[in-house]
Amino acid sequence: MIGRITGAALRGILVALVVVIPALYLPSTAATSTEIVVLLAILGFVMTFSEYSSAFPSFIEFRDAPPLNRMRFIALMTMITCLTLIVKHGFEPTNITALFSGFGVLLARLADFPYSPVRLVVLMLPVGAAPELIQNVRVAAAVTYIIALITVLAFWFAVRVRGWPTGNGAFNVWINLPLFDPTTGGDVVARMQRDGRFNMVVGVLLPFFIPAIVKIAADLLNPVSLESPQTLIWTMSAWAFLPASMIMRGLAMMRIAEMIEEKRRRAYLNAEAIQTA
Repeated sequence: MIGRITGAALRGILVALVVVIPALYLPSTAATSTEIVVLLAILGFVMTFSEYSSAFPSFIEFRDAPPLNRMRFIALMTMITCLTLIVKHGFEPTNITALFSGFGVLLARLADFPYSPVRLVVLMLPVGAAPELIQNVRVAAAVTYIIALITVLAFWFAVRVRGWPTGNGAFNVWINLPLFDPTTGGDVVARMQRDGRFNMVVGVLLPFFIPAIVKIAADLLNPVSLESPQTLIWTMSAWAFLPASMIMRGLAMMRIAEMIEEKRRRAYLNAEAIQTA
């Protein structure tokens, strides 16, 4: 129990730290809404601590099936930290911020090609946007998208090469999928496969659809301004992280469906062998 509470507290502190990273590193002229940031950090700590300190799951999926949630957290933290250092270079340049800024420009040159998600994000900016804003959005989109791709590939490697989640012991569907009801909706394997495919398709298409939707809605609503440093950091991180998280969930659901199907096949073969004997 002590170990579970300690681990939950550590996870809560890390989540709160991610929330406050932009406000901590950016100068006071670029950091806004400090009270809201602190409130969100406390809320993130409380929600994470209450989830992991309890023996019964509530809403967080795959809590006992590492490294899925750890990879998600590391990806988000890397996105936020990299973008914060890149944005800080425009206010208080240092050797570290210059390194991250230069690396971001390099990634932008590689990822910004016709019909790429990064190019679509740049095209969603309003006509007449400042060149500095266009460059900042291009770099932020490229950095977050590359990090998301690396995270998805790393989880695919864990699933297909390392055999996730078999290395962590028996997979408990109730604990790791608290919102999934296996008793309703037909065959469990078919439902998981359908859910996995849906998450993967939506995750692949979202980076392309979101800029298009924002561009269309800009004529009817006031679009979110990316001139604010913190808004730029969180918007670009969410744009890349949410689709990557959905793809990873889809891979996980497909893998679990595959495991259940294999278990059924082995049980059927064993029953057939017993009848034959």
